[in-house]
Amino acid sequence: MEFDGRHVVVTGAANGIGRALARRFHGEGARLVASDREGGALAEVVDELNRARSSSAVGVVADIGTEAGNQELVAAADEAFGPIDLFFANAGVAIGSDLATSETDWQQAFDVNVHAHRWAAKHLLPGWLARGEGYFCSTASAAGLLSQIGSAPYSLTKHAAVSFAEWMSITYGDQGVRVSCLCPQGVNTNMLNGGPISSGGAGDVVRSAGVVLEPDDVAEVAVGVIRAETFLILPHPEVLTYLQRKTGDYDRWLAGMRKLQARIMGS
Repeated sequence: MEFDGRHVVVTGAANGIGRALARRFHGEGARLVASDREGGALAEVVDELNRARSSSAVGVVADIGTEAGNQELVAAADEAFGPIDLFFANAGVAIGSDLATSETDWQQAFDVNVHAHRWAAKHLLPGWLARGEGYFCSTASAAGLLSQIGSAPYSLTKHAAVSFAEWMSITYGDQGVRVSCLCPQGVNTNMLNGGPISSGGAGDVVRSAGVVLEPDDVAEVAVGVIRAETFLILPHPEVLTYLQRKTGDYDRWLAGMRKLQARIMGS
C-alpha cells in the first residue's frame, strides 16, 4: 500500500506511537484523521500537520472504549475525507496486575485493547467489502505474542488483539481486506515511563527485555511493513526469535519465563 492521497485514521494519536504514526503517514502524503480522548494534545498534533500541509488533517475526539465512539469516529472520518483506506487501531491501556485487579480495570482493558478493534472493524467492513479494498492495522504488543510478566490484563488483552487481527486476515484477506499487527517491546512512551505498566515488575521486564525504541522508530518500521502488506510489524526483530523459541519448545520457554519472573520480581 502506498500512502500518498490515501485516507488514514489513527487512534491514540495525541501522544507516543500514535502521534508518530500520524506524522509519518501524513508525511507520506496521506489525508489524516487523528483521534484521541485528549482534546488539547490532539489539537496540537492536528495543527502541526495542517501547518505542514493545509486542510490535510482533522482531529476527532472520541472514546474508542465504546462501540458508539468507534461508530462516531468512522462516520466523522467518512464525512471529512470520504472512504477510509487505512484504519490504525492504535489506542491502548496498560492497567492491572494479577487476579486481584478490579473488575472495572479488567473491563476497561478489554474494551480499549480488544473490543475497540472489533467495534471499529464492524463499522468499517461493510464499506471495505463493497469496495473490495481496505486496510486494518492494530497495535498489540510483543506481550501478545509472548506474555507480560506482572500484568495479567495486559497479557490477556494483547494476546486477544493479535488473535483478532489474525482472524480478520484469515476471514477477509481474500476479499481485499489487508491486515497488519504491530507488536513492539519497549517504546519510550507515557505508557512505559509514566503509566501503570511503568511501576513494579511489568515495567522492569519491559526495560530488561531489550532496546527501548523511540516512537518515530516504530512508525518507520510500520510504514515499511504496511507498504509491503505483510502481517507482523516487529520494530524489535528479536521478538520473532523469541516466538520461534516459544513454539519450538513450549515447556522450556515457560520454565525460562518463570526464572525471569523470579529474577525481575525478586521472588
